[in-house]
Amino acid sequence: MEFDTVIGLEVHAQLNTATKIFCSCPTTFGSEPNSQVCPVCCGLPGVLPVLNKEVLHKAVLAGLATNCEISKFSKFDRKSYFYPDIPKAYQISQFDKPICKSGYIEIQGADSPKKIRLNRIHIEEDAGKNIHSSDPAQPLSYVNLNRTGIPLIEIVTEPDISSADEAYEFLIILKKILRYIAVSDCNMEEGSLRCDVNISLKPKGSEKLGDKVEIKNMNSFKAVKAAVEYEQKRQHLKLEDKEKISQETRLWDPDNGRTMSMRSKEDSHDYRYFPDPDLPPVCVDDAYIEARRNELPELPVAKYHRFREMFVLPHLDADVLTSSRALADYYEQTIGLGADPKKAANWIVNELMAIIPDPENASGFPLPAAALAELISLIDKNVISGKIAKTVLADCASSGKMPREIVEEKGLTQVTDTGEIEKIVDAVMAENQAIVDEIRLGKEKAKGFLVGQIMKASKGKANPQMVNDILAKKL
Repeated sequence: MEFDTVIGLEVHAQLNTATKIFCSCPTTFGSEPNSQVCPVCCGLPGVLPVLNKEVLHKAVLAGLATNCEISKFSKFDRKSYFYPDIPKAYQISQFDKPICKSGYIEIQGADSPKKIRLNRIHIEEDAGKNIHSSDPAQPLSYVNLNRTGIPLIEIVTEPDISSADEAYEFLIILKKILRYIAVSDCNMEEGSLRCDVNISLKPKGSEKLGDKVEIKNMNSFKAVKAAVEYEQKRQHLKLEDKEKISQETRLWDPDNGRTMSMRSKEDSHDYRYFPDPDLPPVCVDDAYIEARRNELPELPVAKYHRFREMFVLPHLDADVLTSSRALADYYEQTIGLGADPKKAANWIVNELMAIIPDPENASGFPLPAAALAELISLIDKNVISGKIAKTVLADCASSGKMPREIVEEKGLTQVTDTGEIEKIVDAVMAENQAIVDEIRLGKEKAKGFLVGQIMKASKGKANPQMVNDILAKKL
């Protein structure tokens, strides 16, 4: 039998606010366990949560950036369940009145662009973290409440995703959007971005959806892709054998490359949602929404298309240059200082990206845009060759000096004197008479060897075009 795969994603993104969602405790990652807690975090009797307005601000930005409708009325609800990392035995979330709804993100599908609809984006608090002893002689568990109350947005898609590749691409684009609008650092290693996958199979062409399985808390996009591919095969084999798919929550085991059953799946009524009596509804007006819309930067997809059209860049270059807002800004600064758009793109994509430690952090770039623009200018003016320029780039990155200064200090100015180049060519040809004879007999490939020897003899400073022209004439 043939089956269609139906996938929906639930993505939790931590908002990069300085303090937690309902109290003033800091959100710093990696602090001593239970050092960033207060009576609100610990769920002590009598505490009163107060909404951090920056959380609302960033959630609305995320909704606008993903084409959502912003709800002018939303509210907070209590989602009841008992687990040691939530001491008050409920999580404050949004149930039937989320802040954002009915959005979409466009991806490049198998044959054409495809819109993945977003059901909602809602605000909620994070839970704490359980730490279990690995020593069988001391089967102890510890609770760290530092994460309790960290602000999250949960982005819930409709079941519009049809493959592991589509799921992977959606997550890449979503992460890029959230970073562009500076609402989350999306650091998966620190738990700032986590993903749950709902997946089911149905007979090909059928309208009726199959029983879905949820795969919880994956912290890498590669894990999501691998888990979806495994689960597709597992469910396919079961359905072919006429077995029922259990509606359950499963975990991804990266060491063995498989999913494992965790628990039977809860329905929403199991959580006993009800409006939180301590938090008033959230009401926003058109003026508030438009003010947030005006804060949005040019988004990555729009920037990608503009770069391709305005600067006539190929797909790969435009894709790399728009992979982070800081990198795109750096590229445009370089062009603004006079560099040719295509040459600037080549230097950034092929050379600079290899030594940029973090493309998201402009302050960590190894050389300023002015230095790259000057380097390209020196090549255009035949002051240095492209090969020498790579050495100069490395020196700029390590010393912080400007390219012209390094060229002058090290005497790297390109040799463009015809007579001087001719002397070097004559000397190399005389030393390699056998190679010269081979070339004259038609073995053109050997010419590259001579060019290399000439450049070596000139310490890389001879103008490559002049070398080739003079050598060709003499041959």
